[in-house]
Amino acid sequence: MEYSNILVRATNWVGDAVMSLPALRALGAGFPKARITVVAKPWVAGLYARESWAAEIIPYAETTLAGKWRFARGLSGRGFDMALLLQNAFEAAAMARVAGVPERIGYNRDGRGWLLTRAVRPPGKGEIPRHERFYYLELLRRAGLIDALPEGEAIRLEGAEAARAAGNARLAAQGLAQPVIGLSPGAAYGSAKRWPAERFAQAALMVARIDGGSAAVFGSGSERELCAEVADRIAREGVECRNLAGETTLAEFIDMAAACSVFLTNDSGSMHIASALGVPTVAVFGATDAEATGPTGPLARVVREAVECSPCLLRSCPIDHRCMTRVSPDRVAEAALELKSVAAAPPPAPLPPKMEGA
Repeated sequence: MEYSNILVRATNWVGDAVMSLPALRALGAGFPKARITVVAKPWVAGLYARESWAAEIIPYAETTLAGKWRFARGLSGRGFDMALLLQNAFEAAAMARVAGVPERIGYNRDGRGWLLTRAVRPPGKGEIPRHERFYYLELLRRAGLIDALPEGEAIRLEGAEAARAAGNARLAAQGLAQPVIGLSPGAAYGSAKRWPAERFAQAALMVARIDGGSAAVFGSGSERELCAEVADRIAREGVECRNLAGETTLAEFIDMAAACSVFLTNDSGSMHIASALGVPTVAVFGATDAEATGPTGPLARVVREAVECSPCLLRSCPIDHRCMTRVSPDRVAEAALELKSVAAAPPPAPLPPKMEGA
């Protein structure tokens, strides 16, 4: 089979979108002559700005039935010959059907199988590796779009060097001196995923007292108060800090995260982005499963306390939040400093060529 004009319906949340990047990169590699267009929610669309496989990103913000119909009909004249639906919802399949895309591929979920031309059976427990990136890769494999799962563990965003250069300028404009410690103390899923604010501040101060520099706290507009608490605690100890919660677009956050020397975070979309940029990333896990949704690559580190009730996958802790409160700031700071050291180390020298007969 060959496709020349592919429509991708992206996932709705940043973390899922990052974990789907290996599948999209495999799609681009498998169909190098195809034009790939991504339809994504506005808060996710900026993730794909520097991805070489993406020819166009179309933000999708419709909320009414009439608006969704008009949007889908607007896609119908663009000649798409295949739609890959990474979002599992019925709506994604309905959009592709109304748009008249002849080949519609997605997991057979949310009662939408009859709208798909290739309804793929979702993987059962134990059928694929646990990390969520394989869920999206397996969709391509089961649909016959790739022959095998690609090798390699690390998820990477393209254009990290360009993002870092832009981010350095943005951070300097905020009056922040390098090295900048990035912090993301929020988590959209719920309070069970959040390490205490004062511990974020303590860990950042430990790193700053050894390596110097400043700090930047990131989050959504709804997390502004939480982030202000972290930023104020850091600033009171004499370390320059800015609370940037609610003040950046996703694209601006990507740039600034890329310019951070290390990133301290909960299990969140920010964690996935920082890790995918190759920034030394320390993630505190408790309620969620690091094997399924953790950061990837040699510059990512998960810090967690192996208590009997973790991972519980609950939004809020019904007892004493022990999975988080037992993680000390010094453990996080130690991991951050170790990763910074690894990142700063020169690459190993290549081995000399082996002489014939040696």
